[in-house]
Amino acid sequence: MKLLLWTFAAVFVFAGILAGCLAMLLLVILMVRFPPLLIAVMLACWILSRLLSPKKIHHHEPK
Repeated sequence: MKLLLWTFAAVFVFAGILAGCLAMLLLVILMVRFPPLLIAVMLACWILSRLLSPKKIHHHEPK
């Protein structure tokens, strides 16, 4: 019974990984065919990287 459960779990993990790879491949194909989508994805990645980066506060010290 436990072996059957592990087999089902492995099948679901494999199907999830396969679906994720297929989604990424379709996204790349769409980005090549429609350049505005490429610009939108690049802009979203840039905004996400700006939001996740630690805030750098510049202190102006008096001389």
